[in-house]
Amino acid sequence: MSHPHTHRLCALEELEDGGVRRFDVDHRELAVVRLGSDVYVIGDRCSHQDISLAQGEVDPDDMVIECPKHGSGFHLETGEPSCLPATRPVPVYEVVVDDGEVSVVLS
Repeated sequence: MSHPHTHRLCALEELEDGGVRRFDVDHRELAVVRLGSDVYVIGDRCSHQDISLAQGEVDPDDMVIECPKHGSGFHLETGEPSCLPATRPVPVYEVVVDDGEVSVVLS
């Protein structure tokens, strides 16, 4: 049963393992990261400056996505910054992977 605010993003196989892809859903910019069979959805805009996190690198060991402009990292599970210059978290969203399809829950 799908949640009323669930939006399909893509098939799991369309996401590169260790990579990040940007989606625009319901006026929100989302960065979607796949690490193996796990998928994380985080707000795409760095809280330090309005830079796309989807253009950054993913550190699978620390579970962090790095802003390409000034190097702030954001934890994929919490959105909390891992280093300066960012001091504010970015939003994270619930992900549903069902039958090979990736969806995000937006409230």
